[in-house]
Amino acid sequence: MRSTYLYGAGDVRVVDTPDPVLQQPADALVRVVLACVCGSDLHPYRSMSASGAGTSMGHEFVGVVEAVGDDVRTLRAGDFVIAPFAISCGRCEFCRAGLQTSCVVGGFWNDARLGVGGGQAEAVRVPFADGTLVPVPGVDAGTDEARLASLLTLSDVYGTGWHAAVRGGVTEGSTVTVIGDGAVGLLAVLSAAQLGAERIVLMGRHRERTDLGRAFGATDVVAERGAEGIASVRELTGGGSPIVLEAVGHVPAYDQAVGVVRPGGVISRVGVPQYEEAPVGFGSLFGPNITLTGGPAPVRAYADRLLPAVLDGTVDPGRVFDRTVDLDDVATAYAAMDERTALKVAVRP
Repeated sequence: MRSTYLYGAGDVRVVDTPDPVLQQPADALVRVVLACVCGSDLHPYRSMSASGAGTSMGHEFVGVVEAVGDDVRTLRAGDFVIAPFAISCGRCEFCRAGLQTSCVVGGFWNDARLGVGGGQAEAVRVPFADGTLVPVPGVDAGTDEARLASLLTLSDVYGTGWHAAVRGGVTEGSTVTVIGDGAVGLLAVLSAAQLGAERIVLMGRHRERTDLGRAFGATDVVAERGAEGIASVRELTGGGSPIVLEAVGHVPAYDQAVGVVRPGGVISRVGVPQYEEAPVGFGSLFGPNITLTGGPAPVRAYADRLLPAVLDGTVDPGRVFDRTVDLDDVATAYAAMDERTALKVAVRP
């Protein structure tokens, strides 16, 4: 089969790899119908050292079950499924608590320990299929592209935006600031709106993206960065934002979050941190009684809550996709997202 591999910074290739096979009784084999490139995929794309072996790529996909192991009870061949970005057993204490990203035996796609490849491929072996995959009755591979795109967001970016809002404590009437106009930031805006936020300030400077943010529920847009942006948000929110959702993962975004949050507020951080240290001292968080929360989203835990509105068309998170490419052209998807000529690119095997 064909799979996407990264061999170093900027070096994306589609290569032939062995077809996946069932290895454990709890496994399923899934034929990928639609995958995509994530903003977090751009981190190794920009910085990975050259590797002769390369590494498989992709952690967001939807598809059709082709075969299941003898121990699989909730799935059968032909089922359409969403594959969350974390592999989870569904039975350990963390999975039962809705924290599947901390599963004691699970992990993530492209994990040599689990013997799994990535979702930017024609097919994937799924360990712990009952605990990992989300079946979607009534949907099949022939479902229209827009609906498939929205379902695909439940594998990561929509669930991650929702996680940001939930961990931030967004409720009816909240004032929220979202930092970042990438797919996660925009879906954090949508999530905050769904949870009843009254004022949502989006910090972003790409007009086509912030326009989508307004469509998702942003009431204000602040394009400035640094001290100017912080001052604008603090003025709009009457002295600082009670809830800040940081969806970027770089130090400047974290600094913006610390700058705009009010005393007693919450920073919910879901952008994968690309730094080891950040200000957490007396003046930045401790003194003003600011809560820092967030982390990798257990999107499997949110699927049942978010899926119905996607299926009935009440929400359309798939609007974050602005381009689709064939698997053979996946390198162009990485380049387009890296150059910011595309927001998020879907990949069809």
